[in-house]
Amino acid sequence: MGAAFPGFPDGKLRFTRIPGPFFSQLLPQVDDLNELKVLLYAFWKLERMEGDPRYLQPEDFSDDAVFMAGLGDAAALADGLARAVGRGVLLVAELEFDGAQRRFYFLNSPRGREALQAIADGAWKPSGDARYPIELAQEHSNLFSLYEKHIGPITPMLADILKQAEKDYPHDWLQEAIGIAVQNNARSWSYVDAILRRWQEGGKDERRTQGDSEKDRRKYVEGEFSDYIEH
Repeated sequence: MGAAFPGFPDGKLRFTRIPGPFFSQLLPQVDDLNELKVLLYAFWKLERMEGDPRYLQPEDFSDDAVFMAGLGDAAALADGLARAVGRGVLLVAELEFDGAQRRFYFLNSPRGREALQAIADGAWKPSGDARYPIELAQEHSNLFSLYEKHIGPITPMLADILKQAEKDYPHDWLQEAIGIAVQNNARSWSYVDAILRRWQEGGKDERRTQGDSEKDRRKYVEGEFSDYIEH
């Protein structure tokens, strides 16, 4: 056993978001330390990355000397990654760059699955960045079409805002927030954005029951979002 942990320092700390199903569904099943360390590191690393889609390569793990010191060696890393893929938590794609096969790992989330499908469809191109070489040629039609259909036309300035929103929020959040705006006849981006910000800052409860639907509707119509509704 190593030295005792001295405790978390004072001041503001940056936290890492981990999906709830990890604790309720995956953690009881994971029985290998290599896999557990790889998964926790993947959540931490992906949280701190920029761009879309976010993915990891083997060197994202192996180049971290602190992580590897605790994990062991390259064999332990390969074992942990293989177990994470076999369990379905990570998705892997192989592409050839400069005459060599390279592996790219995505979280098995809606965005990760979309990215993997885009790669399978050939909708990718080299980014020119040797460190993160994949650039997916994904259209913004999903969110853009959804917005134009239910909210209104998209100006050039709004297009930039929507592109950033796609990076900041999961697609299902965007879809649900727009649905709430339509339901409450509050067809504006400011209203949708207010909902998204509240979910991001205060947490989004995915366990709502049908009996709460009317209460939720009143919250979005009469509560803090009422300033965004045209009466």
